[in-house]
Amino acid sequence: MRMRQLPVLLAGLTFSLSAFAASADQWTLPVAVKKLNNGLTVVVTEDHSSPTVGVSVVYHVGMRLEPKNRTGFAHLFEHLMFQGTPNAKKGVFDTTITAGGGRNNGSTRPDFTNYIETAPVSALEPILWLEADRMKTLDFNPATLKNQQDVVKEEIRVNVKNQPYGGFYWIDISQHAFQKWENNHDGYGSFEDLENASLDDVRAFHRDYYGPNNAVIAIAGDVTPAQGFALAQKYFGSIPARPTPKPTDFNEGLNTVEKRVEQSDALAQVPAIAAAWKVPPRGHRDQAAVAVLGELLGGGDASLFYQGLVKGREIALNVDTLFGLTGPFEYNGPTVMTVFALYKPNSSADAMLKAMDEEIAKVVQNGVDAATLKRVKTRMLADWNNKLESFINRADTVAKMQVLWGDANVVNKIPGWIEGVTSEDIQRAARTYLVPTNRTVIDRKPAAMAAAPAAAAAGTNK
Repeated sequence: MRMRQLPVLLAGLTFSLSAFAASADQWTLPVAVKKLNNGLTVVVTEDHSSPTVGVSVVYHVGMRLEPKNRTGFAHLFEHLMFQGTPNAKKGVFDTTITAGGGRNNGSTRPDFTNYIETAPVSALEPILWLEADRMKTLDFNPATLKNQQDVVKEEIRVNVKNQPYGGFYWIDISQHAFQKWENNHDGYGSFEDLENASLDDVRAFHRDYYGPNNAVIAIAGDVTPAQGFALAQKYFGSIPARPTPKPTDFNEGLNTVEKRVEQSDALAQVPAIAAAWKVPPRGHRDQAAVAVLGELLGGGDASLFYQGLVKGREIALNVDTLFGLTGPFEYNGPTVMTVFALYKPNSSADAMLKAMDEEIAKVVQNGVDAATLKRVKTRMLADWNNKLESFINRADTVAKMQVLWGDANVVNKIPGWIEGVTSEDIQRAARTYLVPTNRTVIDRKPAAMAAAPAAAAAGTNK
């Protein structure tokens, strides 16, 4: 993700509730879908409450499909997409959108790469022209490639290498939890692999994965489906489809043996733990139950882990839950539910895991009472609907649902899936997935703490 554009997700967004209609209990987004002759899928969600639009172009390629020995290449390529084309030189893309009062961004995840914009509706056609232009080709040149290799390397330094705890709970944990390269390599990238990426690699990646038949474009806001489809045909319809490589088989089952890893951190002040469990594949009957279970255990100050480990036993300083690099409904291959927590230096990873297991055992044994389950679901539904209020997130969500699920209308089904989860479903999910044999653990200690036992042992052996 381009760091300088991060505020697009936090500010400058247009909010509206009027597009959600169906009933007092369920907001429903209007979703219209059309596939062009070249394979590009177009999704339009109409809302005239504001003269603005959100646009998302999602390509069905991410870290899982990048070339071997080119870790981080999908992320590097995302940066290259902003470096100009023969028709729109470097800087034109950003300037055109921001000069009209808009914002843009892009990000890379295991199963997709997305490019998003929000702007006044008057800027819609320039945005579509720019997106179609870079779908056709890029300005492939050595200077741009070298520049962006350095940019990504610096991003890794800032976000991982020079940060306390780095990416151990979202990069390292996957390297240990998964067996197949597609799932366990560092999608951020090694410096060596990034430096070895060539112009031929870049050209091949664009040719193979950035064709219209491997993409979805979504438009949300002040536009009708007829207008959106016509504009998509106007700007994208002449781009020919291109063959897409057949993906490898990256499916994996649950783990059968617990994995424990210790790491030292020169920048950390207190120890931390990451505990990750493999979760069911997309579309599995337990997917929604695991999502609700994750919220029950680690979603906010009222969660079981926070109340049990931070407030109750007073061994942890914080508790957070995440699903890989996305959310519990935005993946298309193996992923993990990870609990990340800082813990007190007078405690231990063993004590943290024991406390987690005790809280999980309570759920397995007793289930969830009706009031707690309602509270958890209400929080999840509020978060889901709040995210969809902005046109940029609305467009991005329906585009990702179309890419990952093959159905943009999943955006309207997820609230019902959440509502349908029962206490028995949560018990089954906890009993099936949150078991030690399916768990991978990294204990990340400050360098001084990690060195102390070794120094003590050395003194004893003298």
